[in-house]
Amino acid sequence: MTNTTLNKLKLGWIGTGRMGYAMVSRLLKHGCDVAVYNRTRSKAEPLTALGATVVNSPADLANRDIVFTMVSGPDDLIEVVSGASGVLSNENHAPKLLVDCSSVSTEASAAVRKQAATRGMAMLAAPVSGNAKVVKAGQLSVVASGPEEQYRIAEPLLALLGRGVSYVGEGELARMVKICHNILLGVLTQSLAEITILAEKGGVPRHAFLDFMNKSVLGSVFTRYKSPAFVNLDWTPTFTPYLLRKDLDLGLEAGRSLGVPQPLTALTREIVQSMIGNGYQDLDFGALLELQAKASGLELKSEQKAIDDGLGG
Repeated sequence: MTNTTLNKLKLGWIGTGRMGYAMVSRLLKHGCDVAVYNRTRSKAEPLTALGATVVNSPADLANRDIVFTMVSGPDDLIEVVSGASGVLSNENHAPKLLVDCSSVSTEASAAVRKQAATRGMAMLAAPVSGNAKVVKAGQLSVVASGPEEQYRIAEPLLALLGRGVSYVGEGELARMVKICHNILLGVLTQSLAEITILAEKGGVPRHAFLDFMNKSVLGSVFTRYKSPAFVNLDWTPTFTPYLLRKDLDLGLEAGRSLGVPQPLTALTREIVQSMIGNGYQDLDFGALLELQAKASGLELKSEQKAIDDGLGG
């Protein structure tokens, strides 16, 4: 699909929180025609400077070719699609395709897919991996599932959001991939917190330890990206403990239904719960480092080092 063809599509976007705002900005900067809805209109209005049209309700997006959703959870997704003022509430029009980038359960996604089908609207599940800064750096990862023919239509648009798209098959398979991904996110972060505190109590500065880790075969894009926060104790939210707990709960629920034991996931979930109970709420989940330090009798201080996060920022 050429850029000219892409720019002829009329797109709708629902949800301009931190992630949604960054994602729709990329589409607008590539010249896409996008109408935007957000529950708090003022959060969407700055996008008009990039060419967006802001609408008053999801129903106003019924005449769009493709509508993207990036909302907080399953209840929000159901509401904006099939609620009283949802995308499907217009009796005369419905988009051809719904692309949901939210992190919701497979059950909620399947329910919305079924409702969409009654109006002839296909649906792709297309959850993403990353945060607003990752989006801005063009490093967002997208996984998609649903009808392959519809996926081929949406693929060029999804590719504009970051590094590319992985198509994993029909139905809700993308939801399972995202759940598994975020389980690993939680377990890895807790493990990284434990070994970083162990090294520091043993006398190694955090920046030096993480520098070695990131240069080793165990280093990754993620450990490098998280290093500045671990070194300088900057917990500006990218992904909150509440959201991580939600995804760990989804993973444990999937494990129970499929008969897959997840002892590490269960333990990490309880650690995240303890984190929330200790007042770590509206900040970044990387603050697991501080919880680990407290449990280890260590008072953390920012090392005030300039650390490359690997994202060009």
